[in-house]
Amino acid sequence: MPTQAVTQLPLFTNPPTAWLAAAVLAAGTIVLGLALRQTMRRYKLRLQATEHLEWLELPVLALSRTTLVFLLSLGLFAGLQLLAHGTRTAALAGSIVMIALFWQVGLWATTATSAWFQHKRRTSIATDRASLGSLGIVGVVVSAVIWVLVALMTLDNLGIDVTALVAGLGIGGIAVALAVQNVLGDLFASLSIALDRPYVVGDFLSIGDFLGTVEDIGIKSTRLRSLSGEQIILSNSDLLSSRLRNYGRMQQRRVVLATGVTYETPAADIEHIPQAIRAIVERQEDVRFDRSHFSAHGDFALQFETVYYVLSADFNRHMDIQQKILLEMHREFDARGIQFAYPTQRLLLERQRPVADAGNADAPS
Repeated sequence: MPTQAVTQLPLFTNPPTAWLAAAVLAAGTIVLGLALRQTMRRYKLRLQATEHLEWLELPVLALSRTTLVFLLSLGLFAGLQLLAHGTRTAALAGSIVMIALFWQVGLWATTATSAWFQHKRRTSIATDRASLGSLGIVGVVVSAVIWVLVALMTLDNLGIDVTALVAGLGIGGIAVALAVQNVLGDLFASLSIALDRPYVVGDFLSIGDFLGTVEDIGIKSTRLRSLSGEQIILSNSDLLSSRLRNYGRMQQRRVVLATGVTYETPAADIEHIPQAIRAIVERQEDVRFDRSHFSAHGDFALQFETVYYVLSADFNRHMDIQQKILLEMHREFDARGIQFAYPTQRLLLERQRPVADAGNADAPS
């Protein structure tokens, strides 16, 4: 467009006083917005100093993330209202401020939802560990949906046919899905974990040769902290296709205790051993006795099998109880002179009589 034609636009026919008033209004709008943003930021710090979530904390946190670009576009749009302008200028200014508003609302929404999910994760650590993994996954999905809606509204405001675009993306999405099927598999696996909850943050898992406590459940992978201290990262799809043992859901532990005594043990002591072991087990706290029997004649020992339940999932508690039971069994067996068996072999040597000389045996007497 020639320069002369530009200067003849209705916008440039306004008198200097109108331009001055528009500049004052635009600057005042921007300064007022910056002052309100600074006020929100100071108020946000006061609200975040408390441990619990205030009902105004999320709106204040969102408003404190107001961008300078949005304030500038809002100020220019306000100043433009005091100037005479054509329909094309008005449409362009309206489109710019609407796009800025869309992205600002998207930023406000993601800020508020992220803060809420973080608060829920902090409070769920002590009260509801099952929701920790699902909160992280749902938070990412919500943020993605918000920005997709913002992008679609922006394109629609620019005059692009969003319906045709979405249809085209649907066709092209097939090719993209085939290219990133492993990533999508992990994504859907994470959603399955969030909904089905086969394990949660804090559970102790056994997957094949790997043992560890769940630290984080992400979109693509789950992170475990092993007993030796290193971090183990496993993809969600691999975890769902594996057979895993979740010791975090254990309520009690079944213990099978095998004991062997020597074959020289008298029958009266053999009959007494199950009763003695039962009395020892029943004296322990957090234990439920099941059975104790003389179970088999082994290769080198008379074998006894005892079964009891530790009413706790704590492995250290289980080992403390087993140690007490074994020590009391040693004292009981020592008092009765019963010996524990250990692998031994007995060789029996037979001396044969010498064979008489055939010639001497046939000689006449």
